[in-house]
Amino acid sequence: MKNAGINADAVLAEIGLDRSILEIPDLRTPHDGQEWFWQALEKVSGDPHVGLHLGKHMPTYKGQVLEYLFLSSPNFGEGLRRALNYQRLLSDAARAELFDEGERIFLRQPFWGRRLAHLNECVMMGLIKFFAFVTDGAFEPLEIHFGHERHADRDEYERVFGCPVKFEMPSVGVYFDARLMALSSAHHEPELLRLHEQLASEQVARLEKQDLVAQVNRLIAELLESGHANLEEVAERLGIKARQLRTRLADAGTNFNQLVADYRCKLAKRLLAGTDESIDEIVYLTGFSEPSTFYRAFKRWVGMTPIEYRKMKAEEDAAAAREAH
Repeated sequence: MKNAGINADAVLAEIGLDRSILEIPDLRTPHDGQEWFWQALEKVSGDPHVGLHLGKHMPTYKGQVLEYLFLSSPNFGEGLRRALNYQRLLSDAARAELFDEGERIFLRQPFWGRRLAHLNECVMMGLIKFFAFVTDGAFEPLEIHFGHERHADRDEYERVFGCPVKFEMPSVGVYFDARLMALSSAHHEPELLRLHEQLASEQVARLEKQDLVAQVNRLIAELLESGHANLEEVAERLGIKARQLRTRLADAGTNFNQLVADYRCKLAKRLLAGTDESIDEIVYLTGFSEPSTFYRAFKRWVGMTPIEYRKMKAEEDAAAAREAH
């Protein structure tokens, strides 16, 4: 966005975020948030074709394990197949597949939806840049498919991508010359390849652990309202046995009771600081059966009573308001 002269801070503000989010290590944002982001980007930039134009400002994807898999593989085809095995490292929404059609290869990604036209166009440009980088400029697209309707002049698309572009297709994808699959990598190194595959496998395993914790947290949030946020109920919702869930959470470095306590603590703090809900209502919303139990737990978590915490937050907000004026 900055390279394209777009006010990136204004885009983040439009979706309720600030620059500090960029400082979070290994940040992964929900795919559902893409639609909000691209709507905000179009609004702030004033460009109805922002995805198409932003793609040329995307830096080439470098320095990650998928790049190393490409470079250390014997050829482009093997690098691509290995990268597809670990594409989840790019995005949980990535489901790309390869189709051999004789003289041409089609790399297909299931259609993400018409509302994500900007995303599809920008990602396609980023993909082509990366493939050109790992093939030392040899990669050239032969034809590109998009699932959405064309929203710019056809000549503009072909100028940007350098090849014919088709719209309202059943999937998003790119055709390229099948001979590129056998293109040798100047950086092929078998020992490094084994190391990079091991690293990729470890990173996927770490993501799976994070996903499990996120799934459990979502179910805790749903079940607390009914008062049944217990290990057995969550395991049943996930389609696994309670003992298996307990083991997998331990492998992720946590346990069910800790996740429930963390969720309750965060929810209680948010309700106390940001709403006028009564303490009795907050007791109910956080899944406690008695106010006295809630008071003891909150003091153990925060080091002060709920009333003291609410008062402290109100004073902080008042002080911040005075400074703003």
